[in-house]
Amino acid sequence: MRILLLVTGLQLGGAERQVVDLADRLAARGHVVAIAYLTGDAAVRPGAPVELYPLHFGKTPSGMLRGGRNLGRLVREWQPDVVHSHMVHANLIARVSRLLVPMQRLICTAHSPNEGGRSVMLAYRLTDPLADLSTHVSRNAVEAFERAGAVPRGRMLPVLNGIDLRAFASEPELRAHSRHRVGVAPGVRLLLSVGRLAREKNHAGLLRAFAQLAGSCPDVRLWIAGDGPLRDVLLQQCAALGLDGRVEFLGERHDVPDLMRAADVFVLPSRFEGFGLVVAEAMASGTPVVATDSGGVAEVLGGTGILVPAGDDAALARGLAQALAMDADSMAVMVEAARRQAENRLDIERVVDTWLELYRGENAC
Repeated sequence: MRILLLVTGLQLGGAERQVVDLADRLAARGHVVAIAYLTGDAAVRPGAPVELYPLHFGKTPSGMLRGGRNLGRLVREWQPDVVHSHMVHANLIARVSRLLVPMQRLICTAHSPNEGGRSVMLAYRLTDPLADLSTHVSRNAVEAFERAGAVPRGRMLPVLNGIDLRAFASEPELRAHSRHRVGVAPGVRLLLSVGRLAREKNHAGLLRAFAQLAGSCPDVRLWIAGDGPLRDVLLQQCAALGLDGRVEFLGERHDVPDLMRAADVFVLPSRFEGFGLVVAEAMASGTPVVATDSGGVAEVLGGTGILVPAGDDAALARGLAQALAMDADSMAVMVEAARRQAENRLDIERVVDTWLELYRGENAC
């Protein structure tokens, strides 16, 4: 099967990494796969022999026209059996392009329950008939799209994201090796958060929550991996809260599996999430999770972590304190249940099985 994955960009985000992982797995099964991306450079790349096609879309009318021509030329020349688009801009552009460019099958996947305001939801609704199938990354996110009127009820399917269980293995000897590799000092208990430094990820709330418990937990440090537009603001906030020396901003990292295994607790403070891929990665790594009840996170956790209300700094601080105070036996029970949840529901190979069925038109709406 010839499969063209169309994505808005290939930056270091959960949706982008999911597309790259999907491409790798499809190629490993013998399918011919390519990724086309609308804008920017490719910060994440497949490891398998997958062709990358930058389309050079721009925000100006001429830039949109140029990108549209490039996409049309690629589809006509490459002749995919299925075009699978990801994220709002790629989804809407793929649908509109289908008016001019024949596509045998078009599947559109949204990755956030909050992909835009009323105009974006209306655009999704008006272009919905142009897609053979629409999917989202959690049941919660599907319901949010239905409530917003972006899709008729029953028209959109939930397909959970998947992770490479081999990359996020949880053996104790790997944990010791990872802590040494990333430089966790002896006697330190490490809180880890991974995500883009943007408003929706709510690192400001995480810093406030950490400040509430830092005094009573002198051995605890907080590492934040990721970059984004709020980096300088968060650094200033950290200093204002007196957390210098207790919080480290790691920037963009390519060793997330090691960071996950090195951490004593993983924390997701987001205001909203479509899925929460990093939560699944922490679960597979044997790291206990404290997360906000945002989007599909509760669905991913399945009761195997500590869930707190989104946007509640005090509740997040209490959740972190609860995790840090757990005895070894209770912690072992929690992380083992989380690992089983990841194995049973979030294995990338199972997710690829589902996508191939949908690509062939099986189990569709």
